[in-house]
Amino acid sequence: MGELVSIVTPLHQQTARDYIGRMFDDKVHCMGIASRYGSDYWDGGRRYGYGGYKYIPGRWKPVAESLIERYELTNQSKILDVGCGKAFLLHELKLLLPGLQITGIDISEHGISGSTDNIRPHLLIHDARKRLPFSDDEFDLVLSLGMLHNFTLVELETGITEIARVGRHGYVMVESYRSLEELFNLQCWALTAKSFLDPEEWKWLYRKFGFLGDYEFIYFE
Repeated sequence: MGELVSIVTPLHQQTARDYIGRMFDDKVHCMGIASRYGSDYWDGGRRYGYGGYKYIPGRWKPVAESLIERYELTNQSKILDVGCGKAFLLHELKLLLPGLQITGIDISEHGISGSTDNIRPHLLIHDARKRLPFSDDEFDLVLSLGMLHNFTLVELETGITEIARVGRHGYVMVESYRSLEELFNLQCWALTAKSFLDPEEWKWLYRKFGFLGDYEFIYFE
């Protein structure tokens, strides 16, 4: 199995969150809206998701630089982002490596339609709970950020197995917790998560389903 890394955590920690406020803001209703992954989730009020997810030049650059360095990506590399959303990370990667071959998949038509013009032709709508439409080891790197915790345990078998199958290297990031306080905060904040697991449980699943890549956990402190 790969290593525990810290690539997205610094970006995650820049955002302040009102956990109690979200829990008491008609959260069940908001969860239903968010789970459609439509315009409200991406660009509606904060109570439904991102609260307006726009491209901010350079915001994802440190993450892109870390990926390039760690996985020795070049202009000849080929990567896949599973659950890419608006694919702003892929955009930053292409700015740094113009020849990089990129592919992104996401379940959200609105998310993909909100990507930048130069990246959108490389994206496709696909449900990552189903078999990925790619060959074994087709990509040098397969990454998935903030997606797998939205699957049930049954769905995770396909999701994790397929990420492992189509990439020579892998990196996944999920929401997790190390204490009861962090579990409470996560349960208050999460709108679409279905699997609330601690790090050891996630690592057990990775091994169980053959994922040998790197992994990261973000916490709600």
